[in-house]
Amino acid sequence: MTKQIDLFNDQSSQIIVGVDEVGRGPLVGDVVAAAVILPEDCQLPLNDSKKLSEKKREALFSEIKQQAIAYSIQKASPQEIDELNILQATMLAMSRAIEEVAQQSAFDLAMIDGNRCPKTTHPCVAIVKGDSKVPAISAASILAKVYRDRQMKDLDKQHPEYGFAQHKGYPTPAHLERLKSLPILAEYRRSFKPVRVLLEPV
Repeated sequence: MTKQIDLFNDQSSQIIVGVDEVGRGPLVGDVVAAAVILPEDCQLPLNDSKKLSEKKREALFSEIKQQAIAYSIQKASPQEIDELNILQATMLAMSRAIEEVAQQSAFDLAMIDGNRCPKTTHPCVAIVKGDSKVPAISAASILAKVYRDRQMKDLDKQHPEYGFAQHKGYPTPAHLERLKSLPILAEYRRSFKPVRVLLEPV
């Protein structure tokens, strides 16, 4: 259900859940979505996660979870991404996050960062660059970003030769060069072209 909303109208009477995702571009790992309901008096210095240092994101990650009325961090696996495509898998992760938050607390409107809403029975609006306009979306972007970066650090500990802690799974030149001489792990998205090409018979 999609709903139009004027961002500049007073929303103080509405309970908002902010939703954002991270990890659409990498070749490896989950796409992660988070949904957050913040208290009205939240004073956290929130911003788009990409504009914050890693140290600041880590600090806010804990503070958001402590202060949030409700939150959820959900994901879609590499296998789901390969089966559905990355856009539909992203929408699935967002839907999962919204539905889990709905089990924790009532809300009036889901605000999604981007230009489309996932399938949900709840009123929903998509806001381009919402992570820099709506605090609850900013909070969701931070939760999703820190969660996924931690996943990549864990994978790096298991397979340090791939450099996941540095490139976070994105197709950097260094990552692509390493892939030429390393096995394709189960965590890779086989439908993504750089991986698919390497898996094709010579």
